[in-house]
Amino acid sequence: MQKKAIILLSGGLDSITVLALAKQQGYECYALSFDYGQRHNAELIAASKITTHYQVKDHKIIKLGLGAIGGSALTDEHIAVPNTPQTGIPVTYVPARNTIFLSFALGWAEVVEAHDIFIGVNAVDYSGYPDCRPEFIAAFQKLANLATKAGVEGEAVKIHTPLIALSKAEIIKTGLDLGVDYQMTVSCYSADSKGHACGVCDACRLRRAGFVEAGAIDTTRYQV
Repeated sequence: MQKKAIILLSGGLDSITVLALAKQQGYECYALSFDYGQRHNAELIAASKITTHYQVKDHKIIKLGLGAIGGSALTDEHIAVPNTPQTGIPVTYVPARNTIFLSFALGWAEVVEAHDIFIGVNAVDYSGYPDCRPEFIAAFQKLANLATKAGVEGEAVKIHTPLIALSKAEIIKTGLDLGVDYQMTVSCYSADSKGHACGVCDACRLRRAGFVEAGAIDTTRYQV
């Protein structure tokens, strides 16, 4: 039987690259996205288009109310999205987001009997989020082995982070080698309803610089 994998798919540059990698490796892919109270749904529209393009086995969009607790510029309209570089952990960090996302992925993996979860976290060209670091992934991997029926019965799920040590340029080059169309993606924290990027937020700056360093044409649709 074809091996199965859960792919955490935001609709952005990193997650489409991870999906393309998993498909290349022969996985039957189950894509998981979240409507968690983010400022816009353009990335979810992008995620749906991406899953259609890659013919995933199933795509679920889970609705979460993280906006109810706030604490992030991405979920609280009273906190502005910065348009200049920040020091330390920025206000765009969403409290416990990847812990929550991986927990849902772990549960779905048990249901469909998948033994692999792919997530596009990165610890090189990223915004300093604590839940994108190797230490966090290692800790969650240990939790997965202890907290699930599959884990205690010797069928533990493996967390794959193929982009964690790559620069944004290296990620882009990897995706382009796999034929990824990055125009399908939305990375911007302040994208408009059509998915056009602001060009000045942290996500946009990292993305734009990555294309420049990769020597690739930036097909991102910008507002300006």
